[in-house]
Amino acid sequence: MGRTSSLPKRLQPMLATLTDDPFDDPAWVFEDKYDGFRMIAEIRDGRAALYSRNGKLISRSYTEVAAALEMVKGDAVIDGELVAIGKDGVSHFQLLQNALRHEAKLLYFAFDLMFANGEDLRKRPLLERKERLKTILPRHGLIGFSRHRKGKGRKFFAEAERDGLEGIMAKRIDGAYASGSRTPDWLKIKTAKRQEVVIVGFTAPRRTRPFFGALVLAVREKESWRYIGHVGTGFSHQTLAELHSRLTRLQVAKSPFPAKVKDETVTTWVRPFLVAEVKFAEWTTKGELRQPVYLGLRSDKQAKDVVREQERLRSM
Repeated sequence: MGRTSSLPKRLQPMLATLTDDPFDDPAWVFEDKYDGFRMIAEIRDGRAALYSRNGKLISRSYTEVAAALEMVKGDAVIDGELVAIGKDGVSHFQLLQNALRHEAKLLYFAFDLMFANGEDLRKRPLLERKERLKTILPRHGLIGFSRHRKGKGRKFFAEAERDGLEGIMAKRIDGAYASGSRTPDWLKIKTAKRQEVVIVGFTAPRRTRPFFGALVLAVREKESWRYIGHVGTGFSHQTLAELHSRLTRLQVAKSPFPAKVKDETVTTWVRPFLVAEVKFAEWTTKGELRQPVYLGLRSDKQAKDVVREQERLRSM
């Protein structure tokens, strides 16, 4: 499934397909699935430009990472993930929020090489691209190479579960790089269910909690907004305050839904603009999230691109 981006087609990242179970296969390699956000690095004439997945130029927000990538050997376009490492040594998506940056160490994990010194590598096999990538990366504390293991996906997934990681990536060894496309050659296998959501409203404060009670969530479906539930847990006091400040500037008069949803009488509706991520137990038969927990905002995603993520069986 393609997606729109302000990035030129050649710079748009390849997207992975969600699948259900880990597997063993000698034709595949397995990598960590990092709990951060996608970042494309374009290095040209010793200067690095950093782009989010939706094409936003973010070099000024991560000047230290850009400076480190300027040490790459030659011109290149690199695909990777920016993560924030907490005091426990594990990456945490929440720590990428601006207010929490001081509590974490930033690290850019590079995992693919699209171009090198003007040469288009996207049709080359994955492992060849990764070998080329490894040779051009600088030795720097902010830059990491995403290592992989061949064939043994089940064991790797069990280790990810044990260590509290988000999941693993499975990639076909001989696969090409499909810019801007979601293909079955890259699969993501998560240890917990997660979903990107669009915030379309918030309810009045409850009991001793200030600012708001819960967020009203939606995804895009057939050119309209589909209600998928409320989330009322996972917020710190600081997060409540910052979210409320941003949401009050997006207020609108009407609900985006064709039918009524719960707590409408105490709901303030907002323009569908802010994208967040939640973890949850399961989807209900009504298509709503069961036991969602707020994780943080996704500045690298656009509201119009947020749909319910569907698991697909792996093709052999």
